[in-house]
Amino acid sequence: MAKKTVKKKATPGFGKFIKWFWILFATGILSGTLLFWLASLGVFGEMPTFERLENPQTNLATEIISSDGKTLGKFYLDDNRTPVAYEDLPENLVNALVATEDERYYEHSGIDWYGTMRAFAFLGKRGGASTITQQLAKQLFTGIAARGWKRYTQKVKEWVIATRLERNYTKEEIIAMYLNIYDFGNNADGIRSASKIYFGKEPQELRVEESAMLVGMLKNSSLYNPRPHRNPVGTKRKRDIAIGQMARSGFITEQERDSLQALEMNLNYSPESHREGLATYFRMYVQGFMNEWIEKNPKPALEGERDKWNIYLDGLKIYTTVDSRMQKNAEDAVTAHMKNLQAEFFHQNTPDRNKTAPFLDLEQNQINSIMRRAMKNSDRWRSMKRAGKSDDEIEASFKVKTDMTVFDWNSDSQEKDTIMTPMDSIR
Repeated sequence: MAKKTVKKKATPGFGKFIKWFWILFATGILSGTLLFWLASLGVFGEMPTFERLENPQTNLATEIISSDGKTLGKFYLDDNRTPVAYEDLPENLVNALVATEDERYYEHSGIDWYGTMRAFAFLGKRGGASTITQQLAKQLFTGIAARGWKRYTQKVKEWVIATRLERNYTKEEIIAMYLNIYDFGNNADGIRSASKIYFGKEPQELRVEESAMLVGMLKNSSLYNPRPHRNPVGTKRKRDIAIGQMARSGFITEQERDSLQALEMNLNYSPESHREGLATYFRMYVQGFMNEWIEKNPKPALEGERDKWNIYLDGLKIYTTVDSRMQKNAEDAVTAHMKNLQAEFFHQNTPDRNKTAPFLDLEQNQINSIMRRAMKNSDRWRSMKRAGKSDDEIEASFKVKTDMTVFDWNSDSQEKDTIMTPMDSIR
């Protein structure tokens, strides 16, 4: 009897897998190209024009400069920003930035494909894919990160803008632009303000550990804030990570890494505002002078720009005849003398010397009239009146103790926190 032959099923050939691999690969390439093309056409939102890429608009503070070259103060609205050229940035700051944020910065053209594939493969657990140039694109043109699927289209826009930025600017210019635009918190917009506010020095004077702290804040300056009542522990941890990355990239030795990480964060916190710093009254005079000067001196505006100078946005430099050293000596002398006058005032106005303190030789009805007039002229009265409160309710609130900050000549900041009634504060 002849044996029945059973036909074996033919196994799919390896060529079929190769075919599908190339189909998927080509589909991915075409999809990516299509996304880039659609983004460049503005399908996912308006794209910056060539002119805007060449001249990105950032608000710059106007600087008031003394005769000896020191900054007396600034005029600004929301952005206390004074730009710094790349040549004025310390090498350790640039090294810390590249090592921490984009270690292949000098090798890519705006997009780090290796980092991108790694981020996809490990879902971001082994580092992100955003380059310094992409972060600059986001800061300049796309703004706050979107949520959901819109974040993916926003990311594609950032990729396209990043490649365009790389074509228009050098690597050094991109680093300077990024550090100049970043908001470091506490009114510190840009690296120069951050250096002055957190360490009381110019950027080129920053030490390695100070540069590393500022770079660590780039992750989230509102979360990683070094001030004592904010998050000094978390900020130091970020600083130490940046120092570790510098060692990993070969910018410092392991011995330097260990010694730097052992250092405490020695802040010299010097807040900048319109009512702090030297020559505040003189600066108010300069503000009025400049407002008149602007009316008489039109701005040679380019297309799309403001036709008038703006002392809060245009980054003007105002050179004055005031010598900062003489001004400081004069203000220190006044402060010392006023402390003595304040002490004498309190001495003269003890109850046994002046029963109507702080008023002298006035009738009670006159005192009441002065106090009531001051009360009605206060911000508290006006805001409560706008809120619809009655006069009786508002007057009652002036007799309730509350937390407040008051002027004090004996304090270094000339302010102190206390608890008193608004009426006592007026008195």
